[in-house]
Amino acid sequence: MSPADVPPVGARIRRARQERGVSLRALAREVGVSASLVSQIETGKSQPSVSTLYAITTALGISVESLFEQRETVAATGSAMVAHALAAFAADPSRRIGPLITPGEREVLELDSGVVWERLGHVPGMDVDFLLVTYRPGGSSSTSGGLMRHAGTEYGYLISGELALTLGFDTYTLRPGGAVCFESTTPHRYCNDGEEPAVGVWFVFSDT
Repeated sequence: MSPADVPPVGARIRRARQERGVSLRALAREVGVSASLVSQIETGKSQPSVSTLYAITTALGISVESLFEQRETVAATGSAMVAHALAAFAADPSRRIGPLITPGEREVLELDSGVVWERLGHVPGMDVDFLLVTYRPGGSSSTSGGLMRHAGTEYGYLISGELALTLGFDTYTLRPGGAVCFESTTPHRYCNDGEEPAVGVWFVFSDT
């Protein structure tokens, strides 16, 4: 089975921006990128890097998880959001949130700089990113090489390959069986300097 279609992340970013009355140029200034890049991301012509995606969602006050939601509006909250999400998945059993999700049912998001996120599941109303993450050789969480920071707490377990984690002023080498956990507000960056893909399971709890 092939993975599920990539969710319309760009369109949902644009909708969230417009609902908050933020101009494209204002969002670009807040994130520190060009307005043309934000426009390309919103129209699906370009994919954001991990760091840019987190910067955009932080600036808009939404979670990364919300971009995957099967609902009509990003701004929906509370019990109405949960009810709508449950109704959407009930109407379309092929897009399930659990309790069991097979490889062919995963939503896959290709990010810039050789990073792939596969959504492993979700409980409605919870801002938690539960992901199978792949960093291809040369892949990095930041195209500029800079460190990123975002709200939440991050847990990761590497299954295969090797991944370098820069956390604050320290750099760690993550190998198969190794795990990391830290507050995501700490400046950090992941990079695969090896010749094999680095694959692991990541769990990011957002408190936005």
